Amino acid sequence: MSDYYLFPNARLLIFAKAPVPGQVKTRLTGQLGTPGAAHLYKKLLHRTLAIAMSARLCPVELWCAPGVGHGFFAACRRKYGVRLRRQGAGDLGRRMNHALNQVLSQGHYGVLIGGDCISLNAPELRDALQRLVAGTADVVLGPALDGGYVLVGWRRPCSGMFRGIAWGGSTVMAATRRRLRRTGVVWNELSIGWDVDTPADLKRLRRVQAEETATSASPKYSVV
Repeated sequence: MSDYYLFPNARLLIFAKAPVPGQVKTRLTGQLGTPGAAHLYKKLLHRTLAIAMSARLCPVELWCAPGVGHGFFAACRRKYGVRLRRQGAGDLGRRMNHALNQVLSQGHYGVLIGGDCISLNAPELRDALQRLVAGTADVVLGPALDGGYVLVGWRRPCSGMFRGIAWGGSTVMAATRRRLRRTGVVWNELSIGWDVDTPADLKRLRRVQAEETATSASPKYSVV
């Protein structure tokens, strides 16, 4: 395979948890059961990796929690040729800060996403990377319908933006904007995205995939 990338000086970081039943997609266990919720999580991550690797935008790293030792991560490395990295300790903000700073310290721009965001496709990833490389902003954010965000990109260290955030709540994006304003960081925002966490998200996912199936004989990245 060619080593050509559209953005060779960038890195795409995908955050993922080991798909242990009862520890991922827990708000969907009422609809899917614990094994079904874990299975959905794996399919979503496979979808994200397939899109990221086939787009050839930049090298991709899979940042794993609690570590890289789970067999599912090894299977992802074999299938996609992705580099595995350990997220480390601390809350989500501390782990994202660590991952992005690691990339920046190597002289690269960094874009970080979750492995389960159904609304992120190659055009959205390319848009985020273009904004960073063009230098129009130090930070790029992809707002989420639930009040958080599905993507964060850095072109320089902005560690303070993650401190004191109530992760998992509906105020994450608003709190992050306030922090960026106070520190004078210039940021851009993508269009609003969504991930699959709640029964309402699952219903939406099924509707979207049914629409894709109706218009295509074989949807490229089906997960349900």
